[in-house]
Amino acid sequence: MNKIEAIIRPHKLEDLRLALEEIGVTGMTVSEVRGFGRQRGHSEIYRGREYNVVFQPKIKVEIMVKEQNTEQVIDTIRATVNTGQVGDGKIFIYPIAEVVRIRTGERGADAL
Repeated sequence: MNKIEAIIRPHKLEDLRLALEEIGVTGMTVSEVRGFGRQRGHSEIYRGREYNVVFQPKIKVEIMVKEQNTEQVIDTIRATVNTGQVGDGKIFIYPIAEVVRIRTGERGADAL
């Protein structure tokens, strides 16, 4: 099993959710996060004063998948959220040793 963590642009979340549902992903966890990378930030004017906004709003999507589905999910994420611009995000893949469903006690891939 793997955990796929993707940092994406906020406006791409609904497109990603629909695309993942189409390939059979049954669940995900979504968090609003802030960060910066090569995008660095930008300046905004508020009430006549200029402010530097360093941390950009992003969405973190966490998905648990069986090993054999990992590449398909990665490819779907890339195809769906890619705009070709700096700031499209990153995908991280982590191996997962065990998963336990709290309600039933199921373990491993059955708990996904």
